[in-house]
Amino acid sequence: MKSKKLKVAELFAGVGGFRLGLEKNNLYEVVWSNQWEPSTKIQHASMVYEARFGSENHSNQDIAQVPISEIPDHDILVGGFPCQDYSVATTLHNSKGLIGKKGVLWWSIQKILNDKKNKPKYLFLENVDRLLKSPSNQRGRDFAVMLKSLDDLGYAVEWRVINAAEYGMPQRRRRVFFLGYHKSTKLYQKMKQSIKIDWLTNEGTIAKGFPVSIENSNINSFELNGDLVEVSDNFNKDGKLSPFLNTGLLIDGQIHTIKTYPNYDGSRTVLKDVLQNGEVTDDFFINENDLMKWEYLKGSKKEVRRTADDFEYNYSEGAMIFPDALDNASRTIITGEGGNSPSRFKHVVKSDRGLRRLTPVELERLNMFPDNHTKLNGITDTKRAFFMGNALVVGVIEKIGDELYKNINE
Repeated sequence: MKSKKLKVAELFAGVGGFRLGLEKNNLYEVVWSNQWEPSTKIQHASMVYEARFGSENHSNQDIAQVPISEIPDHDILVGGFPCQDYSVATTLHNSKGLIGKKGVLWWSIQKILNDKKNKPKYLFLENVDRLLKSPSNQRGRDFAVMLKSLDDLGYAVEWRVINAAEYGMPQRRRRVFFLGYHKSTKLYQKMKQSIKIDWLTNEGTIAKGFPVSIENSNINSFELNGDLVEVSDNFNKDGKLSPFLNTGLLIDGQIHTIKTYPNYDGSRTVLKDVLQNGEVTDDFFINENDLMKWEYLKGSKKEVRRTADDFEYNYSEGAMIFPDALDNASRTIITGEGGNSPSRFKHVVKSDRGLRRLTPVELERLNMFPDNHTKLNGITDTKRAFFMGNALVVGVIEKIGDELYKNINE
């Protein structure tokens, strides 16, 4: 019997990286999506999303204002949500649960999971790897608050920090991915009965898609004690380091976490493989008059600088590879990648016609998006670069999605 597609709700959709990865092999169907950029009048990312996937069942309003009744039932909730301060600000008397700070988007996810009568059985979320060790004065608290809130809602979680390039993909982009399994699912029971180190290194969904090795089998296990307020106030209060390692799981209030190393020997895509040769317009080439500025910004520095209020300090930084190496995966794309002004962090490659910046299509390829996915009237090249600085590597989503689907249907 053919397994049916899993229904997906996609939050913080951007230009649709999650959707591209999940729908590629026809295993998932996005039944509702939301994209809202709070700080801008024109909703550029949402325009691109609608142009590629249609406007039906797509919401372009602040997720915190969307009534839960407008979100259709779905099997899996996905999204790459912003890294913010997840501390718990208030308790709500005479009502269920707790509320975090206003405008913090994690609490919109928590509210959907809490208020929906038919809760999604699975979660697939993404964030910057800094999440595991923030904030700096209480390392790991933000992640602990998230895990605790999911635990309270009846979910088990497995997570892994994945650098796409370490599995043959074209960009060195490191992100934490985590999957949630509701206690009503077979996967929850399977994880509960498993030997935890086997789940994290062999049997788990992420381990099957992204194999790892370990140096030793010392797994760090501890309990998430107290309610959300206590976790927020007291978690790792005196710790210098976060207790969360790059691989781990949470089930029934228990954390199990271990350091793993990528184990991959397949083919690799490098920067030169994504370049558009001969199709690049003059405006991407570096003007000779600007070359010294580029070299200065990319070079190493030891200099005295002054702050706005005339405080003097010593500043130093190492050199960047300039131009970028073509025989390796690219550095991480950042949101400021577009525009022709000299910059330390923009990519520069050497071609037959001289040094140049990367084109929007090349940036799309580094995130494994289809060519010209973000090309649309009214969307500048700088804005297209910004989208890719915010996006994820589609190949990672596809691989985890495929393994999750297989695990659910086993």
